[in-house]
Amino acid sequence: MEEIQIPEYFICPISLQIMKDPVTVLTGITYDRESIEQWLSTTHDMSCPVTKQALPRDNALTPNHTLRRLIQQWCKENATNGVGLIPTPKLTLNKIYVSGLVQDLGVSHLQANALKKLEALALENAQRNRRSMGEAGVAKAMVLFIVRCYKEGAQRNGVLEALRILHHVWSVDDDHEVKLIVNGSNDFLESLTWVLGCDPEMDNHAILMKSEAILVMKMAMEVITASQLERLNLEFFKNIVMVSKEKICQEALKSALHVLIEACLLGRNRMKMVESGAMFQLIELELARPERHITELIFNLLANLCGCADGRAQLLKHAGGIALVSKRILRVSPATDDRAVHILSLIAMFSATHEVLQEMLLVGAVSKLCMVMQGDCTAHLKKKVRGILKLHSNVWNNSPCIAVYLVTRPR
Repeated sequence: MEEIQIPEYFICPISLQIMKDPVTVLTGITYDRESIEQWLSTTHDMSCPVTKQALPRDNALTPNHTLRRLIQQWCKENATNGVGLIPTPKLTLNKIYVSGLVQDLGVSHLQANALKKLEALALENAQRNRRSMGEAGVAKAMVLFIVRCYKEGAQRNGVLEALRILHHVWSVDDDHEVKLIVNGSNDFLESLTWVLGCDPEMDNHAILMKSEAILVMKMAMEVITASQLERLNLEFFKNIVMVSKEKICQEALKSALHVLIEACLLGRNRMKMVESGAMFQLIELELARPERHITELIFNLLANLCGCADGRAQLLKHAGGIALVSKRILRVSPATDDRAVHILSLIAMFSATHEVLQEMLLVGAVSKLCMVMQGDCTAHLKKKVRGILKLHSNVWNNSPCIAVYLVTRPR
């Protein structure tokens, strides 16, 4: 097949591919719609990629119908040479139509159909649809709808669809109106907690609701205030821990762990987490050997919870606690090494009974600490390990590795 010369003005300046849906910005430059929308959603200075001129935040993208017809005609003429046809682009979502669907949510017999249509639009693989829905106030409507269902106890009446829509259209950075509603009271967090505590029988509908609720909860934790963080109750943590126990899906598990990490910023929340059974659940999760990123999240939480006496007590109460922490050192990642050594350091400083120190020796924790001293680890980590070994060298002096350490350590 002979080489085909593609007209230069058919090529998008960003993707360097033939444009499927050419649109022109205010500077007069034409781009493929998907490429320029992606550019405008990720750039901070809102400039034209070619001219570098500033563009307004609400920059209008004008469809270049003439160019699109030329590209389609050229593709058709070169189809025998392997050039694919360019499909007719979908129309931009009409905001008036979306606003009408939002209004239908307030009419009982129209509600289900409106939610179904909004969900289909939100899940459609078109970024401009989701942006239009955000501008039409869909995220705000979903938050208010979920809160209303919570107050009325109507758990199965469209909550799943509303959560799914909110997850896809809510932008925590841009939607200040929704942020104000979430921050205005604890109603929304209580609504999500209510969903996470639903249906102990765990039918498929409940599983899907919990999965979407924890994803939205992770987003909500990014915008809540310090006072809201202080008001998180024991039920909240019990339900989050339950989600991690149920292992709904990997994404839900990661979101649950992220929520707990955000809540750890407040010391008193660590006590509530320990009381909710988080320590035992985290250890059991790690014993199942999850993927590396999940292990890093788990050890982040374990280190935070060991910052309080009750947390350390729960770790030591678990038969595999110390052994698990020591075995993960030098096996997962530098981040895990740092958190694991920190946990052992807290135990060595504040919970080092004779029985605990003997257990550290028996399960190989002391040997693993010595391996850190000999390995390719950071100076900071080695300094922390040296402090642990110095602290209890009189108890561990019969360990061969300690004997070597005492001989070779810097004076």
